[in-house]
Parts: sequence; C-alpha cells; structure tokens
Amino acid sequence: MLLSVDRSEANDMESVSFEVVEAVAEREGVDPTDIEPPEYEALYEVINPEALDSLFAPREDDTPRTAGRVEFPFCGYHVVVTEDGDVEVSEERQRET
Repeated sequence: MLLSVDRSEANDMESVSFEVVEAVAEREGVDPTDIEPPEYEALYEVINPEALDSLFAPREDDTPRTAGRVEFPFCGYHVVVTEDGDVEVSEERQRET
C-alpha cells in the first residue's frame, strides 16, 4: 500500500520533514508526536531534516524547485520526496543479497 501526501493541500507552515513523520504516523495509525525513540527511529538518524526541508523549499527568489527526488528508508518504510514536496510512503523494498 502506498501513501502519498500532497503538499498543495498541506499547511504552508509544515515542513517536508514533518510531512514525512506525519505520513509514517498515518501508516502506523499513531499520532505524529508518537514517532520518536525508543519505539520509532528518529528522522535525523537517517536524514538531516533541515537539509531535506532546504532541498524542497522555494529558492531565495521564491521560484519553486523544478527537479529533484530523495529516497530513503525510515521506520521500516521506503520514503520518496519529489520536487514538488509530495511525500510517498510505501513498504520498504527488500534488498537482494
């Protein structure tokens, strides 16, 4: 099952990093404030939240980012953030050994 969060519907004050936590919390059926150690890993353990937010924030002249994509594992899920700030959370892919 894939969960996608459309940033166009989100409050502009919410960061992409918060959207990631919120999307995982929705998949887990818990409040976003519950996504914290020791029960869950901290987002900063897998990616720098400030850097993630900066990557998808508008440029200094307020023009939007037109390209980019970041993928990373978080709390057992495969997270994809796209250039428009959409967050997709799906079951983590199994690596071939």
